[in-house]
Amino acid sequence: MNAATDTDRLSIAEEQEELIGEFAFFDDWMERYQYLIDLGRKLPPFPEEYRRDEFKLKGCQSQVWLVGEKRDGRLVFHSISDAAIVSGIIAVLLRVYSDRTPQEIVATEPDFVAAIGLDQHLSPTRKNGLGAMLKAIKGRAQAELDAAA
Repeated sequence: MNAATDTDRLSIAEEQEELIGEFAFFDDWMERYQYLIDLGRKLPPFPEEYRRDEFKLKGCQSQVWLVGEKRDGRLVFHSISDAAIVSGIIAVLLRVYSDRTPQEIVATEPDFVAAIGLDQHLSPTRKNGLGAMLKAIKGRAQAELDAAA
């Protein structure tokens, strides 16, 4: 049973606040980009069986694969990109949204995106990719809620 880990786990709001605090530590955007790249390097290995076109996200300039699976009432996301900064964006999104209930995912706006300045400091193509990833994550959660209704 995961009871011990569930109580140790930060809420989505707490996770967003922690991310905002981590990014506030850096003085300039070059340091923040490097931090994003470092976060992306720490992503868990992506299962090879998911590296197929059906799991590739549309709307991203780089290649991005995203898969959500339901486990014990929660959605666990796996994702990877061939681009370093995009992998970092993935790491941040998974930290906030993966292993959450569909209700939590749908109800939570990505406030951290503006708070850490991603909305202002990403190129237009990366911003589109971020939007595509958020849309896919929230869409998968909404599909779970619709199926349960």
